[in-house]
Amino acid sequence: MQKLEELKSYIEKILPQAHFDSVSVGIIDFKANSYETLSLGFEGNLYFDIASMTKPFTFGVACLEIEDQLTAEMKLLLVHRSGLPRWGRLDKKTWREQVLSYKISESETNYSDFGALRLQLEIEKVTGKHLYDISSKYWAEEVKHWLDLEGEHCAFTGRRNRHVIHGEVHDDNAFVIAEKVSHAGIFATIDGVCKSLLNINSKLELLKRVGIDHQGRYIKGFDSVENIETTLAGQNASKNTFGHLGFTGTSMWIDPEKQLGCVLLTNEVNGFWYDRSLLNDLRRKVGIVAFSK
Repeated sequence: MQKLEELKSYIEKILPQAHFDSVSVGIIDFKANSYETLSLGFEGNLYFDIASMTKPFTFGVACLEIEDQLTAEMKLLLVHRSGLPRWGRLDKKTWREQVLSYKISESETNYSDFGALRLQLEIEKVTGKHLYDISSKYWAEEVKHWLDLEGEHCAFTGRRNRHVIHGEVHDDNAFVIAEKVSHAGIFATIDGVCKSLLNINSKLELLKRVGIDHQGRYIKGFDSVENIETTLAGQNASKNTFGHLGFTGTSMWIDPEKQLGCVLLTNEVNGFWYDRSLLNDLRRKVGIVAFSK
C-alpha cells in the first residue's frame, strides 16, 4: 500500500530522534471493511497502553448501545460539559464516593477524567451491568484491560516508583484503583484497534451515528476536528472527522465522509514526554496520508 510506504519512510527518518521506540500505524477502509498496518521497532504482536482512547472504547461504545437510556446528566458527562473537575488524585477505597459527590450542572467544555468515571457509574446504575460487560463484546481479542494481560508482549511506558512500567497501566489513578474503569486501562495491538473499530461500525453504525454535524467539541464520547488547519487529524480530514488521543502517544481518527480511518500507537511516555512536537507532527502526517486521495 503506497500510503503505508510513505509513512514508513517518514517514521524511519524521525525514529532516532523520537521519545518512543515502538510504533504501529493502521489505515482502515470502512467501505471495504478492511485495514492495513505498519509496525516499526519490534517484531510480532505488541500491546500498547492506549490511555484515554479507553474512553470511546468503553463508555463511547456503551452509550451507542444504550442511547435510549441516557439521561440529561449522562449526556452532559458524555460530551465533557458536566461541570466535574478535570482530574485529581483518587484513592482505591473512596474513589466512587468522591466521584459521586460532585453535582452535575451544565458547563463549558472541560475535558474530565472524573466525568468519565462518573459516567461509568451512571451507566452501571441505569443498566445494572458493568461497563466492560456492555462494551467489551464489540472488541477484538487483541484488546484487553491491563489486569487481564497474561504475559503478552507490551511496550515500555516509562517508570513508576523507580520501576519500569511494562504491562501495567501508565495512568496513576487507574493503577491505584486497579479495577476496570472508563478513563484509562485498555491495552491493544494495532490489529486489535482496527478490527474493533470495524466491528463497532458494523454492529452500531459508528460512522453514521457519530460522524454527523454537531455542536461543541465532543460528540458521543469522541473528540472532533475543531480547526482543519491545526487539527492532529491532519489537514485532509473532513469537518465531521472524529476520534481520540491517548496520553501515552496514541491516536485514532475516522473520516465518515471518506469512510477512512487511521490509528497511531506509540510508547511516547517511555522517554522524555514533555515535548510532544515530533509526536504531534507524526499524528498529523498519519492523518494527512491516510485521508489523501
